Parts: sequence; C-alpha cells; structure tokens
Amino acid sequence: MFVDILPYITPVKIIIFILVVSRLSGMFITAPLFSTFPIPMQVKAGLIALIAFLTYPIIASITPENMIPNNMLGLGWMVSREIMIGAMIGFCINIIFIAIQMAGHLLSMQMGLAISNVLDPVTRHQVPIMGQLYLYMAMILFLGINGHHYLFTSVFESYVSLPIGGEFIFSGQLIEEVIRFTSQIFVISFNIIMPIFAVLLVADILLGFMSKMMPTMNIFVVSLPIKIYIGFVLMIMFTIKTYTYLSNVINDMLIHVSAIFT
Repeated sequence: MFVDILPYITPVKIIIFILVVSRLSGMFITAPLFSTFPIPMQVKAGLIALIAFLTYPIIASITPENMIPNNMLGLGWMVSREIMIGAMIGFCINIIFIAIQMAGHLLSMQMGLAISNVLDPVTRHQVPIMGQLYLYMAMILFLGINGHHYLFTSVFESYVSLPIGGEFIFSGQLIEEVIRFTSQIFVISFNIIMPIFAVLLVADILLGFMSKMMPTMNIFVVSLPIKIYIGFVLMIMFTIKTYTYLSNVINDMLIHVSAIFT
C-alpha cells in the first residue's frame, strides 16, 4: 500500500527545502575538506541533497511558513542570505587550515624547498610541497577528532539562532569574532614552525660564518642539503608536539565557531 505524498509537497515546503540546500551549499564552498580536495561536483551536489533531505523535516518544523517569500525577488534575497551564512560558517573553520598551510609555505622557504612545488588540485596553482604536507596532516587530524561532526552541527544549530526568514545582521560581536579568527592565522603559523625556524636560522648564521672563513667553498651548494636534512630531522622530532598542538587548536576553533553560530 502506497502513501500519497503529493499533499505534503506544497510550494512552501519546496522553498524551505531550497533554502536548506542553499545554506549547505554555502558551507561546502568554503568549508575544509569539501573545498580543499577536488571532489567532483556531482558528488558534492548529491551529498548536499542527501543531507538536506535528512534534515529537512526538523528544519521545516521550526520554520514559520509566514516567513517564506511569495515573490522571486524575496526568494532570491533569501537564497543569497542562506548561502552567505553557510559560507561564513565554513570560512571561519577553514581559517585554521589556511594558517597551517601558510606555516608549511614559510618552512619550505626556510628549508630551501620553495622551488620544489606541487600542483594544488583545487586552485590549479603550484604550491610549496611542505604546505601540502602540513595541510594533509591537518585534514587527517580534522577527521580524527570528528571535526566534520562539529561542522555539520554548527550548520544545523545555526537554524535556531539564524532561522530561515529571520533577520541576519552583521553585529559587532560577529564581526569581532571573525576578525579575531583571521588574526590568528599568523599566530598559529609561527607557533607551528617557530622551533624548526629558529634552528634553521641559527644554521644560516653558522653557514654565513663558514663562508667567511672559507671563501672558496660554494656555500650555496653546501647549505641546501644541510638545511633540508636538518628541517626533516626536526620535523620528525617535533611530530608528536605538532600533532598535539594542532589537535588542541583545531578543537578550540571548532568549539568557538560552533558557539558563535548557535
């Protein structure tokens, strides 16, 4: 016996579903993992539709139907609004990964690996190999601490503080928090690489003295393998410390972002 679902498919219900898909789409555009790797658009669209289908009944139950627009101009504004909210949530969480990738870029330059680039499949640009290494390490940690759960939880709980059809104002607190997250990029980057960076700086100073004492030595050729070897040894030595620091930073960032939008 089949259940007739046509009475439940009304224009208002369809619009609510479109708005749910819009907020999830905005989050997928800027969120880590989904925007970091070249996931096919068909897979992203199917995943968005599936998640929206599973969460739609709950969101529809807390969305007043009188807040749904009855014209195309209002619908276009609400779709843009939902995409913007989802993109802000994903961007705030993605800041930590931008900082981690920047740390890898700085370390590549200090180790002499800046010319050893790899193709970033997302941006289609050549990026330093150490930046990609730290980025993949951060992504593994992100999945290991169930960061994707925090990500989807932040989106779903945002429907309580920022419901569909409600007012969305860039309050001073929201702007301040976003600016604070952005300002953490350089702090996190230098905290990750500072021990290695300091040792490599001392190595540069010693190699500079060596070049003065032995002018005939091609110090540039000698310094490249030495700095690369020192850098990799230090990276191995600080792996556990880096893992612990990144876990704490990612976890704290996820909690703070979830608190802003809930």
